[in-house]
Amino acid sequence: MDEKTFLESLAATYTTADSPQDAAIRSMALRTFMPHFEPESRALELGCDAGYMTRLLAPHFRSLTVVDGSSIFLDKARSQGIPNAVFIQSLFEEFEPAQAYDHIFLSYVLEHVLDPRALLHKVRTLLAPRGKAYIVVPNERALSRQMARHMGLIDTLDTMTDNDRRHGHRRTYDRVKLDRDITAAGLVSLHSGGLMLKPFADFQLNAMHASGLLGAPQLEGLYRLGLEYPDLAGSLFSVCRAAA
Repeated sequence: MDEKTFLESLAATYTTADSPQDAAIRSMALRTFMPHFEPESRALELGCDAGYMTRLLAPHFRSLTVVDGSSIFLDKARSQGIPNAVFIQSLFEEFEPAQAYDHIFLSYVLEHVLDPRALLHKVRTLLAPRGKAYIVVPNERALSRQMARHMGLIDTLDTMTDNDRRHGHRRTYDRVKLDRDITAAGLVSLHSGGLMLKPFADFQLNAMHASGLLGAPQLEGLYRLGLEYPDLAGSLFSVCRAAA
């Protein structure tokens, strides 16, 4: 199966679009990244899923170019009706724009691609002189995953679960692994940490959202705890620039 066929097969069964937990953590990512934004700038989003993050990002920039290898994901994102977004179907590795970008977003991308360091190196070449790259990956050391290990559901924290494979993950990340890939690609991290302390699995948190057990006060607390205890957070983030 070639890479484009592989991506379409994943997109056909991807289920995060209706997940309140996924929406919550992406909103937290936006909140964390916003202080680094500059007005009237050009942005690039690599990977759009169903377009939730695209819709959050677009109002903050003059233009937003969205690249994804899946026509299914792009059709879903286009349906959001975002006026300043341009959608392009391409593998990230084959995308060759005519311009540099002030902001490049890779939300839950590096765990999927064949060669994350090669992609990050390419991102470095696509950044404008003062440009920044924004990275989010799942955290293999999340509290929920550590609990799963103690419950005997996984052997080690970097074990690929069935859910990981269904979502097309090819690797897991902790802070050390992510920092190594960033440095190897010629990028420097300006701001990094954890997004949302995650005590339970996504399906359990979705149920808690639906029941009202997780409301705005609880989400705020989990957001702040993720910043305080990044190794227990559900996701890791890094805001980067090109190394001097």
